[in-house]
Amino acid sequence: MAEKPKKNIGLKILSVALAITLWFYVSNRGESETSVEAQIDFKNIPAGMEILRQSMRKATVNVQGYEQEIYRLRSTDVRVVVDLGSAKKGETMQSLVRENVVLPRSLKVLRIEPATIKVSLDETATRTLQVKPHITGTPERPFELKSATAKPSAVKIEGPRSEIEKISVLRTDPIDITGLDEDFTQNAKLNLGGRGLRSDVADVSVSLTIRKAGK
Repeated sequence: MAEKPKKNIGLKILSVALAITLWFYVSNRGESETSVEAQIDFKNIPAGMEILRQSMRKATVNVQGYEQEIYRLRSTDVRVVVDLGSAKKGETMQSLVRENVVLPRSLKVLRIEPATIKVSLDETATRTLQVKPHITGTPERPFELKSATAKPSAVKIEGPRSEIEKISVLRTDPIDITGLDEDFTQNAKLNLGGRGLRSDVADVSVSLTIRKAGK
C-alpha cells in the first residue's frame, strides 16, 4: 500500500510528458504560408551619392514555415535589403530576389512582389541659404509690421543636388501676427520643402518689430 502514491506520481509525470510531446507534435505537424509587408532597406550606397526617389517603401514577401513559427512572425522580423554598390547616378532598376530577404532561419521565402524596384540616385550637395520668415495676418490697427528677422539669418542645408538647386531661400513655417500691437519674438521651424533635404538647424528665432503706422 505504501508504494501506491509513488506509482500515481510516476503516472502523472508520464502523462505530463506525453501531453508536452503531443503539443509539440501538433504545433509543428505541418507547414503554413503567410504574406508580410516588409520594409525595403538599402546598403552600400555609393560615396557622395544618396537616394532621391524610390518607387516603393515596402514589398510583399510570401514565406513558408511551421505553423508555430508563422504564428509568431511579425512584419518587423522580415526585411528586404537592396545592395546599391554598383548603382550609378540617375535611375536604376534593382531586382528583388530571395537572397535580398532577411528573415528568421526557420522560415523559407516563396516569392517577392513586385520583382523589381526603381531607385533614383543623385549627388550629395551642400548650400548656404538666407532664411526668410513666413509672416501671415496683419497687426492690430493702427500698428504695422516694420521688420522680421531670423537668427541665424543663413543656414547650411544638405541633400540631393537636383533638389537643392531648386531652392533660392529658406522659409520658416507660418507665423501669424494677427492682432499684435508690440514687438514679438518666437521660434519657428524651418520649412526645407525639398525632397530629402537636411539641416543641422531645426528652427530659428524670429524677431518681429511692430510700430504704429507712420512712425
